[in-house]
Amino acid sequence: MIEIKSHSQIYTLKAIQEIPVSLDQAWNFFSSPANLKIITPPFMGFEITNDISHKMYPGQIICYKVSPFKGFKANWVTEITHVKEQEYFVDEQRFGPYKMWHHEHIFKPVVNGTEMTDIVSYKLPFSAIANFFHDLIVRPKLLEIFNYREQKISEIFGE
Repeated sequence: MIEIKSHSQIYTLKAIQEIPVSLDQAWNFFSSPANLKIITPPFMGFEITNDISHKMYPGQIICYKVSPFKGFKANWVTEITHVKEQEYFVDEQRFGPYKMWHHEHIFKPVVNGTEMTDIVSYKLPFSAIANFFHDLIVRPKLLEIFNYREQKISEIFGE
């Protein structure tokens, strides 16, 4: 399930996916920044440009290049601001295409595996025309990215 809501010129995307693996397995995969490329659509041209450790930690800076739209390449810098082992981690944009980006990754054990919830709160630049661009370009692109991610996770871990 993926939904996007708007409030106070901030948008919130919420995606929930149940993964048929243990919390340990899910956490080990998703808490490794190197695995982000695996679940990002190839058209994004996602490339981490700095040295990263295998396991994330609070204060970690991750620099990458992305191409969310044909002909547009952006540098993006995020910081891992919070990590609670096997429960959640948060990344926040420090520099990049959004005016604000705050992404919570929440994990909890469920009967058949692990439930993973993503909550992304974001704000677009140029607030006067942001709604127009959000509905026309940003919303469909984020849905495409998160739908790809959901499909890729199902391929990796099963339905």
